[in-house]
Amino acid sequence: MEISGVISAIVIGLVIGVLGRLVVPGRQHIGVLWTIVVGIAAAFVGTALAVAFGVADTEGVDWVQWLIQIALAAAGVAALTRVKALR
Repeated sequence: MEISGVISAIVIGLVIGVLGRLVVPGRQHIGVLWTIVVGIAAAFVGTALAVAFGVADTEGVDWVQWLIQIALAAAGVAALTRVKALR
């Protein structure tokens, strides 16, 4: 992966993290930095899953890939919120 790919993954991860946080109902007790980290991780893992399922390269916008990434980010935000709440 080239440096431009890593930078775009970070930017997309930021957007994915925010969208994932918006999907989870209620108030999340995690900071913005954790949201960004979860979003970046969800972007990388979601892209890998989309490639594995063969839906990563489609004509136009890759809606399935975005949905996978947002669902992973929402799950990550919810899990991190629960872990933080237990402490």
